[in-house]
Amino acid sequence: MSYSISVALTGSGGAGAMTAGQILLDSAAQAGFYGLMTRSMGPQIRGGEAAALVRISSVPISSLDDHYDLLVPFDWGNINRFSAELPLSSSSLILADPEQGDVPPSIAGYGARVAALPLKALAGAIPGGRANMVGLGAVATLIGLPIASVIAVLTKQLARKGEEVLAASTACLEAGAQAAAGLPSVTKLPSQPHGEALRWNISGNEAAGLGALRGGIKFVAAYPITPATEVLEWLAPALEKTGGALVQAEDELASINMVIGGSFAGLPSLTATSGPGLSLMTESIGLAVASETPLVVIDVMRGGPSTGIPTKSEQSDLNIAVYGLHGDAPHVVVAPNSATDCLFATQWSVHLAEALQTPAIVLSDQAMGQSRVVIDKPAENGFVAQRLVPEADAPGYQRYALTNSGVSPMAIPGMAGNNYVADGLEHNERGTPSSQASDHLAQLDKRAGKLDAFDYGEHWADIEGDGEIAVITWGSVTGPVREAIGRARAKGIKAKMISLRLILPTRPAQMQEALKGVKKVLVVEQSHSQQFHKFLRGHYDLPGDVLVVSRPGPLPIRPAEIETRLAAWK
Repeated sequence: MSYSISVALTGSGGAGAMTAGQILLDSAAQAGFYGLMTRSMGPQIRGGEAAALVRISSVPISSLDDHYDLLVPFDWGNINRFSAELPLSSSSLILADPEQGDVPPSIAGYGARVAALPLKALAGAIPGGRANMVGLGAVATLIGLPIASVIAVLTKQLARKGEEVLAASTACLEAGAQAAAGLPSVTKLPSQPHGEALRWNISGNEAAGLGALRGGIKFVAAYPITPATEVLEWLAPALEKTGGALVQAEDELASINMVIGGSFAGLPSLTATSGPGLSLMTESIGLAVASETPLVVIDVMRGGPSTGIPTKSEQSDLNIAVYGLHGDAPHVVVAPNSATDCLFATQWSVHLAEALQTPAIVLSDQAMGQSRVVIDKPAENGFVAQRLVPEADAPGYQRYALTNSGVSPMAIPGMAGNNYVADGLEHNERGTPSSQASDHLAQLDKRAGKLDAFDYGEHWADIEGDGEIAVITWGSVTGPVREAIGRARAKGIKAKMISLRLILPTRPAQMQEALKGVKKVLVVEQSHSQQFHKFLRGHYDLPGDVLVVSRPGPLPIRPAEIETRLAAWK
C-alpha cells in the first residue's frame, strides 16, 4: 500500500516558505521517502505571495494530490491571491498563529480544522529564531518525519553560516516539535518507507540541463526569462567543466542566431526560453529548417498571451511550437511528461536534432521546470549527438543531396573542398539559391521525408494500462492522469493512458495501434482553447465518444477530476 501526505507552507516574500519547503523535501529524501515540491508565487521581483507545495510519498510521484492535509501560513499576507491553488478538506489542518489575525474567508471557506500555533512567539523566545523553522519542526512531528532527518539536512545547509545560526534554527525546530505534541492529528507517514535505492533530488529545469549535457550539447546562448532561467543557471558551470561554453545574449533574437552559428560551426547547440522568447525566435528557427542546421530550443511554458503570467504554468505554447513557423517547415517537437522525464526528453531531442539535421523544440512548462522531485537515480541511455559529416575533399560534394534517408552529410567550416552556402533561400542540391519549382519540391520532400521515415521507436509515447477507455494527454498533466487511472483501476474501471512525447512529426500508424479496442477517449490538457484536442483531431483518427478536460493555468488539473470523469463513463 502506498502512502502520501501533502503540506502547503505559505507566506509573504522573505517569510521563508520556500526555504522551509526545500528542507522538508530534503528531509523526506533523507528519511527514505519520495517527494514532489512545486511553488506558487506572484510575478513580483521582490515580496509578494509565496507558497511551497510539498507532497511526500512512499512511492514515486509526479502529481500534486487533490487537497492539502496541512497548511502552515507564516503570515496571511497576500494569501488571497492564490487561495484557489490551496484546496483543503474538512479533515485538513491549518496551523494558524494567533498574532497573525483571523483565518481569511477565502481559506476559512474550505471548512478545515484550525489549531493555534504561536510561531512568532516561539521564535521570538530564541535569539536569532525564525518562525519558518518553528513551523517546520511542527510539521515534521505531525506527519511523522523524524526530527533527526530534518536536523541532518539543516546542519548540512547551514554549515557555512556558523554555529550560532545552526543552533538557533535547531532550537526553533525543537520548539515547534514540542508545540506540535498538543495539536490535533493528521495522517502520518509510515515509519518504514519502501526502498533503499540511491535517490536524486532534482528540478525539471536541472534535469533538462543534464539531459542536454548527456546528449552532447557544447554551446548554449540564451537570454534569461522566467521560468526557464534555471536551465541556464545550471548549465553555465556544468558546460565549463565539460569543455563547452554558455553565452548570455542581449536578447532572444541574438541568442537563437548565435545558436545557429554555433551549430553551423560543428557544435551541438541549444537555447532555453519561454513563450515570449519562442515568439521572437520563430523566424530564425525557420532559417535552421531551410538550412538543415540542427539545434535545440527548450521552451519552459508559462501563462500567456504576451507577458501573461510569468510564474504560473500552462500548456498554451503548443500551437506556436507546432504551427508557428512560416512556410512548410517540418521540425521536431518533443514534450517531457514529468520533471524526471525532462532529462530523457531533452537528451533524446539533442540526438534527434543532430541525427535529422533539424531544429527540435522541447516543450516543458513551469509546473515541471520549477518543481523539485525526489526520485530513484535515472537509468542511463545511449542517445548522444551524432551528426553525419562528410570526409574532407569529398568528390562532388553536395550539401543538400537527395539521399535515401533524406539526411545529407553536413560539412564543418574549414573542411577542405567541402564549402557550401547555408542561408534561408530555397536552393538546389549544391546549395545554390534556386526559384525553380522542381528544386523547391525536391527540397520540401527531403526535409519532410527524413522526419517521417525516421524510426523513433517506442519513445514516441508512454502507453500504460488497457481497456475500452483511452486517456490521451501530454506534458505535466501526465502525472495526475497516471494517478487517476491507477485509482480507477483499483475500483474496477479499466483505462489506458497514452501520453505523447513526440508531438511532431505525428505517428498515425502507431496511434492507430495504440487505440485498438478503444471506444471512448478522454483528452486532458491545460489550455483554454483546447489546443491539444484540436491538434489530435487534425492529425489522428479518434474512435468513439471523445470528451475533453481542459482549462488554462494557473490552477493545476488534479487526479480526482479525471477519476470522476472515468467513473461517470463506467
